[in-house]
Amino acid sequence: MNGSRIAALGHYQPAKVLTNEDLVGMVETSDEWIRSRVGIRTRHIAGPDEPVDELAGHAAAKALAAAGLTAGDIDLVLVATSTAIDRSPNMAARVAARLGIPSPAAMDVNVVCAGFTHALATADHAVRAGAATRALVIGADKMSDVTDWTDRTTCVLVGDGAGAAVVEACPSGEAPGIGPVLWGSVPEMGHAVRIEGTPSRFAQEGQSVYRWATTQLPAIARKACERSGLAPAELAAVVLHQANLRIIEPLAEKIGAVNAVVAKDVSDSGNTSAASIPLAFSKLVERGEISTGDPVLLFGFGGNLSYAGQVVRCP
Repeated sequence: MNGSRIAALGHYQPAKVLTNEDLVGMVETSDEWIRSRVGIRTRHIAGPDEPVDELAGHAAAKALAAAGLTAGDIDLVLVATSTAIDRSPNMAARVAARLGIPSPAAMDVNVVCAGFTHALATADHAVRAGAATRALVIGADKMSDVTDWTDRTTCVLVGDGAGAAVVEACPSGEAPGIGPVLWGSVPEMGHAVRIEGTPSRFAQEGQSVYRWATTQLPAIARKACERSGLAPAELAAVVLHQANLRIIEPLAEKIGAVNAVVAKDVSDSGNTSAASIPLAFSKLVERGEISTGDPVLLFGFGGNLSYAGQVVRCP
């Protein structure tokens, strides 16, 4: 039980970019209105022939390549998503089939926007317990499939994409690279963020989510740092769920991570739900904004008013 670490990351976004100007022609809105309220400029939108498992598979393949591993090295696949259209086979099994992973445990995790950090903790626990040796942990969502494109309060927010991490056991004597998770939820407020109905549609009570995120979550995020034995000022980066720049900026400030790079990928990618944290984290690493071994707070929140966070070491 030496603990686990993130060996490598990968991300993928569809080629089609939808700008604020494009949305002006679809609903009553403006570039200034969108930027001032949510801080989003562009988002990537998948086509009808690009299912969730394809987005996830591309990101996972990049993470595997970055780790120098093959499909045969993986024995656990976890996909965090809330936009799977079919019940079975699940997204994890479909990704495993796409990549040629032989006989893995394959599970989907649906905690909406906090899905990736829940799945990462689950993989960490499985490796620590000896139930897995190497895991692919993927956050992937195709929010465009569940969006009402005539509703300007929600269609300006969303984007599609995927991010992935390879999780493996730490070498003997090496400190864990994934810290203890702090997770929970507010079940009685589950109605604040919804994907429901036939056809399924995304809806939220924006003001309720904003108040909860900016008033309740800073203390919880600080506790996640405490569980890892670090003060927020020691963090090299903070990667929060990329919901809204007006939530990200005050939340990062209230955590007290005064020396940290704060991921703001929401500006270019929109809210990609479970994909947002690994997508933003992978981009920070790719751009060289953080270095191997740096402590990074990952903190997911949103759907079900669930949250999960842990401090990890940058691969």
